[in-house]
Amino acid sequence: MKHLFIINPAAGKYDKTGEFTQLIRNACDKRCLAYEILVSRAPGDCTKIARAAAATGDPVRIYACGGDGTLNEVVNGATGFRNAAVTHFPGGSGNDFIKIFSEPGAFKELNRLLDGDIATFDLIRCQRDHYALNVCSVGFDARIGTAVSKYKRLPLVSGSGAYILSTGVNLIKGIHKHYVVEIDGEEFDGSQTLICVANGRWYGGGFNPVPEAQPDDGLLDVLLVKAVSRATVAGVIGKYKAGRHTELPDIIRYFRCKKVVIHCDNKSEINMDGELLMGKDITFEVAPNAIRFFYPKGLTYRK
Repeated sequence: MKHLFIINPAAGKYDKTGEFTQLIRNACDKRCLAYEILVSRAPGDCTKIARAAAATGDPVRIYACGGDGTLNEVVNGATGFRNAAVTHFPGGSGNDFIKIFSEPGAFKELNRLLDGDIATFDLIRCQRDHYALNVCSVGFDARIGTAVSKYKRLPLVSGSGAYILSTGVNLIKGIHKHYVVEIDGEEFDGSQTLICVANGRWYGGGFNPVPEAQPDDGLLDVLLVKAVSRATVAGVIGKYKAGRHTELPDIIRYFRCKKVVIHCDNKSEINMDGELLMGKDITFEVAPNAIRFFYPKGLTYRK
């Protein structure tokens, strides 16, 4: 079996290519493993590299060396290939998806990752040919989330700090818009603050809006947040961030479903694991058992 390490030098606050390469060589050479290290050079490269490796048909374990965006690209390349399994060797600012596991820090211990267990996870299919492993959103939250990356690169700004900074900027621009949302065929027509579609539990550097979500249950966990004012948005977002949506049933509605369709008045931002798409008629649906994911031995992701 081959081990393929795809390094994204643009992930995080600085280029970790040298650090990653040394760690990988030390661990793999000691074990006499068949491995390869490749470095992405442009957006989309991680997807192309992962797909090319998976398409050979040979067994391969692919390590996304970077942030959540790197993991998203690798997942999109490996989806549909049962000979491939993916994981996250984290080097980003948020590293949010792996927070579902009992010991997220173990993903930085390469020797434990090399001996990893494999699970089969669902994905969120977005706009037919894009996939997300973790969380997608549309609305106020998507406008915040897709702007976070530029704030993360500022000196002394953490992942959560970048999210807070982006929130402040977008508060000025406006909070809610009109959407027609269909959740497994049930229609909701009105002003909404945001729509969150979750397969994982954490995003945005510390937001845990749907602690009930499981990545392998064949369902999407959806939060539909009604229009709120600037005076109340802080309190609502605070409870949303902490996964306390049940305390605001008149504002935050919770659904478990297989498909969500959102009709926007104008093209809107789509947050897909922190990556930006644009769309006017947007479809999210569950892709069950779509990706093989490996993780350090002994960990659990069950809530």
